[in-house]
Amino acid sequence: MLILFHPASGHVRVRGVTSGTNAVLHPWLQQTLFEVLDTLPVATPLPPAENRAIWEHWQEGLSVKWTLRETLPPLRMLLVLDNLSRHKTLKLVHWLMEQGMMPLYTPVAGSWLNMAESIQRILVRRALAGQCPTSAAQIIEWLEATARGWNTHPTSFVWGGKRKARRQRAFARRHPLGGSGAHTLQVLQ
Repeated sequence: MLILFHPASGHVRVRGVTSGTNAVLHPWLQQTLFEVLDTLPVATPLPPAENRAIWEHWQEGLSVKWTLRETLPPLRMLLVLDNLSRHKTLKLVHWLMEQGMMPLYTPVAGSWLNMAESIQRILVRRALAGQCPTSAAQIIEWLEATARGWNTHPTSFVWGGKRKARRQRAFARRHPLGGSGAHTLQVLQ
């Protein structure tokens, strides 16, 4: 399943595929990102030095930085991708920069940081729970239908949302035992 997810709105764009090669992924990604860019306001041109500073700001702290092109369009989008080599091809990265998109990659073994992974698990669970598919086409159909259903009432994703608040409340109800790392749910006298 190819997936683009906008955490703030909760909208997801999905395409079921039987192969995830660059020849399949890159055209879909480019077409879908063009559609997303069309929904954004027109970018306001900035003086070149100020524009470059914005691009460079988003590279601060990265262990691997892309060499930015000499001339850069206004930055219109940050695109978080998982750390797969197919997302890092020079051709794709140059295309993204030409469109005003800065690719940012999750750390190796950090898929939990990629919210697209979270929505993908939710959609797969909803589409396939209790089902017995008989073909890849049927699975693709169910996944895409589930994504369309999700988009009718999307849920935004927020770092540290309700789950974090629940964990904090649960932690506040615990009482540490002598610095050992163990806790009780009742105060011991």
